[in-house]
Formats: sequence, structure tokens, C-alpha cells
Amino acid sequence: TYLFMYDLMQFCGHSWIFTNMIIRFMSFGKDSLADTFYSIGLVMRLCQLLSILEILHILIGIDKSCFFPRFLQITERIIVLFVVINSQEEVQGKYIVCVLFFLWNLLDVVRYTYNMLARTGIYYLPLTWLNFSLCIPLYPLSVLAKAFTICVSLPYFESFGTYSIKLPFPFAFSIYFPYVLKMYLLVLFIGMCFIIQNLFFERKAHLGTGNIKKKQS
Repeated sequence: TYLFMYDLMQFCGHSWIFTNMIIRFMSFGKDSLADTFYSIGLVMRLCQLLSILEILHILIGIDKSCFFPRFLQITERIIVLFVVINSQEEVQGKYIVCVLFFLWNLLDVVRYTYNMLARTGIYYLPLTWLNFSLCIPLYPLSVLAKAFTICVSLPYFESFGTYSIKLPFPFAFSIYFPYVLKMYLLVLFIGMCFIIQNLFFERKAHLGTGNIKKKQS
């Protein structure tokens, strides 16, 4: 019951964001893209903070998902949303933020819909197929959007010195945050390879003919 309520809350949040983005785009066209973050940013941040609970669910054993792939996906979003986008107001109005949010919420609306029904023992083949197939092309696209967002943010981190730290004597050591972000880009793409491999494994495990027949029966 708890996991169902959690999935329901996430479904409502991401559905609201996704619907809001579509309605705004249909009403205002390209002009709606620039203020996407200001319109849905608060709900987006709440949903992503809430998703940290999924790591706890796996650790205490009430969710049987693989820990490391889910941990990577959640931390990627937290870093990009809170460290990169939220800290630089100039980045928040970029079109890439709208693209990134669209990809995230499209994936999550499908995933949490599937999870809610699965908690009650209901499996629809089209939804099952969509849940384990849509993420394979869209997740790499979301990684590219994250990387592009980081690249767009680099000039602002360089200009404002956000998160860059220079320790006083006797340490004489400094952390230049744009370098940290550049190194994180490498981690992002390495993690993408691992997660895509896991996505293919999950798709094979859930969409095998025997598994589908068993769930439908």
C-alpha cells in the first residue's frame, strides 16, 4: 500500500508537470519554453527530492529493483537539477531545460503508471512494452540533454565562480567547479553505458514470452 501511494504521488506530480508543459506550449508556442522552469520548477524539484526515497526502498528491501542503476539515474537528475540548473538563473531560461524536463516527465509518467498497476497485480501488455521499451531511446537522449545543459552552464560558473573554492594558507588548494563539471560529463557517459545495458536486461526479463503470459494469466 505504501509503495502504491508513493507511485501515485509521483504519477500525479509528473502528470501535472507534463500536462502543464503541453498546454502551455499549445497556448503560447515557443514563448512558453523560456519560462518553463519558473512555471513547473517547484513541483519538479519536489518530485526529484521525493525520488530519493526509491534508494531507501531498495536498501531496506521493499523494492526489488537493482540498486546501482537506480542510484545513478536519481543522482544524475539531482546534480543537474539542483547543482546546475537551480544555481544558475541564466540557465533556467534556456530551451534545453524544457527539452530535459519533457524527457524526464514522459519517462516518469509511463514508469509510475506501470508501477502503480503492477503493485496491484495488473499487467497490460502495451503498457509493459512501453515502459521497458521507451526508456531505451529516450534515456540516452536525456543524457545528451543533461550534458548539453552542463555545457551551457559552464560560462556562467566560470564568470560567477559559483561553488569554486580557494582554501587559505597553508593548504593553498582550490577547487575550480567548471573542471569538476567537465569531469562529471565523463562520469555521465560512462554511467549511461552501464544503465543502457541494464535497461536491455530488464526489457528482456519482463518482455520474454513466458513472463508476459504468466503475468497476463
